Amino acid sequence: MQHISISTLLLFVLFLIILSGFFSAAETGLMSINRYRLRHLVKKKNATAIRIQKLLERPDRLLSVILIGNTIANIVASSIMTIVGARLYGDLGVLLETVVLTLCILIFAEIAPKTIAAIYPREVSFGISLPLTIFLKILYPLVWFANVLVKGVLRLVGIKVKEQKVEHLSGEELRTVVHEAGSLLPVHHREMLMGIFDLEKTHVEDIMVPRNEIAGIDLDEDWNEILKELKTSEHTRLPLYRGSIEHVEGFIHLRTVVHLFAEDELNKEILLQIAQPLEFIPEGTPLNKQLFNFQKSKTRLGLIVNEYGDIQGLTTLDDILEEIVGAYTTDFADVGKEVHPQSDGSFLVDGGAVIRELNRTMNWKLPVRGPKTLSGLIIEHLETIPSSGTCLRLSGYPMEVVQVKDNMIKTVRIMPLLYQAKKKKKK
Repeated sequence: MQHISISTLLLFVLFLIILSGFFSAAETGLMSINRYRLRHLVKKKNATAIRIQKLLERPDRLLSVILIGNTIANIVASSIMTIVGARLYGDLGVLLETVVLTLCILIFAEIAPKTIAAIYPREVSFGISLPLTIFLKILYPLVWFANVLVKGVLRLVGIKVKEQKVEHLSGEELRTVVHEAGSLLPVHHREMLMGIFDLEKTHVEDIMVPRNEIAGIDLDEDWNEILKELKTSEHTRLPLYRGSIEHVEGFIHLRTVVHLFAEDELNKEILLQIAQPLEFIPEGTPLNKQLFNFQKSKTRLGLIVNEYGDIQGLTTLDDILEEIVGAYTTDFADVGKEVHPQSDGSFLVDGGAVIRELNRTMNWKLPVRGPKTLSGLIIEHLETIPSSGTCLRLSGYPMEVVQVKDNMIKTVRIMPLLYQAKKKKKK
């Protein structure tokens, strides 16, 4: 190389450093690219995405061509710089070129390209995919030989190299992806998706109307009383029973009843004829499974029974859908009737209020694992039935038991302002 000018050699070294930076950026960019976004583009027949997908399907070949190219570029650059240093300054030049070239490779061929590729993996990957594919074809004999040697070495330690398998997200990982979607997903849509994920963890008894609060028609009552209940009912679907809910006959839809009532054809026998069968749901059934059962049976209402066959409560298809999309119906028997704001910022709450409904409506964070009602939660926490005037702090919320009757807590005063003040002090 004595006849080649120093300026030409330096230009060639510059080219090799740029080439080394290309391979460094390719490695970081391709390994950092969002695989799920890439698969989406592949499904849309994006040619560049398809090319990148093929490269990533064989990580052994991909890494081989990157490392071979990078190594060749660095070794050749080092050799040329040694010649340049020797021609300029003799033995001292060799030492100087080693220091200078090391810094140049470290900064311009490693750190800078990899940093850029880590920040913009998609742009870098799309930009280098075609040149890298060409390099793979040019260097394929070296890549093949290197892979054969590597596979042989890996077999000695019991590792088999196969094509990369498609990784699937678990439920918790998918939940994290949705939670961190940020502005890519509207808040309401994100909450709906989280609601779908929660169906698997939530059971029918978590959202049921307790047995003592089930509104229905007792066929053993006087006909005039039945008519009064039909006219004043706050619900569109009502179970029919005799004496108690244990002897249920089915359920009716008030839309059908109104039609018959207008034609003066309504009586107890007609009610039984138009009654639709009820579904009995085992206690502990996850909501996602029950949603499928409602869809399969074409019903919208079911009674929850325990292991002894005793009825524990009632749930509907609407209750499950509200767990996903939030409240979307006007229910006159909702939690608003059970919570009474006071002038001092506290709330008088019915002890039978369902905790999940309280959390949803009042934006509280009372524990939902365990008892379903506020009364049950307090009794479990105290491990005894408290007397009126008992004060406690439950999950950070100051509470006072106002009224106890028939071994049940009837009224509780909750003071969320004190809870919020305590949180601010901690901050």
